[in-house]
Formats: sequence, C-alpha cells, structure tokens
Amino acid sequence: MTVMLIMVVIVIYNNVVGGNTGTRMQVNNGGARINGTIERIDP
Repeated sequence: MTVMLIMVVIVIYNNVVGGNTGTRMQVNNGGARINGTIERIDP
C-alpha cells in the first residue's frame, strides 16, 4: 500500500513539474524573459 502511494505521488509530481505547461517550463520561460529585459537595460 505504501509503495502504491509513493508511486501515485511520483506520477502526480511528474505531471505537475514536467510537460510543456509544467512548473519547470514556466520558470525557464520566466528566466528567459527576465534575462532579455536585463540585456536591454544593460548598456
């Protein structure tokens, strides 16, 4: 039963973090956007 619960948690985590709309991709896109802003400000 514990193993099944751990597997479910891992699957949910992978679905939330991974993928095109996942948290990891959103953070990556946000960092790229901030980097572009900083490059425009920096003379």
